[in-house]
Amino acid sequence: MFEDYKITLSSASPRRKELLAALDVDFTVEVAKDEKEVFSDDIPTHLIPEYIALHKSNSFHRPLEENEILITADTLVFVRGEITGKPKDREDAVRMLRLISGVTHQVVTGVVLRTKDNLISFSDTTDVTVRDLSDSEIDYYVDRYHPYDKAGAYGVQEWIGHAAITAINGSYFNVMGLPVHHLYEELLYLTSQMKKNH
Repeated sequence: MFEDYKITLSSASPRRKELLAALDVDFTVEVAKDEKEVFSDDIPTHLIPEYIALHKSNSFHRPLEENEILITADTLVFVRGEITGKPKDREDAVRMLRLISGVTHQVVTGVVLRTKDNLISFSDTTDVTVRDLSDSEIDYYVDRYHPYDKAGAYGVQEWIGHAAITAINGSYFNVMGLPVHHLYEELLYLTSQMKKNH
């Protein structure tokens, strides 16, 4: 359905690449230089991932081509009043996993679709409940899986998801890093608008 469009995913995440590929969409990956994920304190917290995704889109290193759709995204974990991104080191990963232990937290992914003339942005939120984790379980997970490239220091598709996540309310794939059901709907809408404008 999207063969008339050049779809570019600007993300270094192997999970986002895998999830977009599962939609049977042809796309290329073009990672921009590593942008600092910064935001000001006056942005409502639930809009921060969308704001960072928009910053990534606007910072893309080249102009977009005709009929090109650029996809950028950012995922953050909100737990006990704290915003957590990727852990800095082992100690930070352990701290984050202690934070999510025994509580329900929110995973929010912001996504931006941009063309030369159009821009669509949205966020998706999933509630994730984790049972109480022992220190030895946390140590095992961090040392075995090295979750340093994951928001909240965990991957739902890994051991911790199988062993410790007791409930997910919302999109499972959003927790992995890309709400593909929502993205697909927005791609359909965007390409229909692009067809009308030509």
